[in-house]
Amino acid sequence: MPALIPDIVATVVALTLAQQLEQTISFGIFVLGGALAVLSALAWRRERDRRMAVVAVGYLMFAIYGFVVFLEYYLLPYLTVRTVELLEHSVAALILVGLLAFFVALTRE
Repeated sequence: MPALIPDIVATVVALTLAQQLEQTISFGIFVLGGALAVLSALAWRRERDRRMAVVAVGYLMFAIYGFVVFLEYYLLPYLTVRTVELLEHSVAALILVGLLAFFVALTRE
């Protein structure tokens, strides 16, 4: 186990400023999206309004996207660069689904 610690530290130090910025913002998206999903789910539980459930799912999509992008550089030693990039770019579809969920929640009566 102690052999893993230098690898993790080397990975963090080896990140460029742009990569660190991407990771920090993605972690913020994960935390904020997760918190808003939990609050929306609690509101749905209290009011049983179907729109709140859709909004909670939309926020959850944003949180999952942020988490996957945050983990991108930690996955590189275990997966190929091609696989990690494909994962990162395909998970962007969650943003599309999340935005669509918000649109559905706003337009439903």
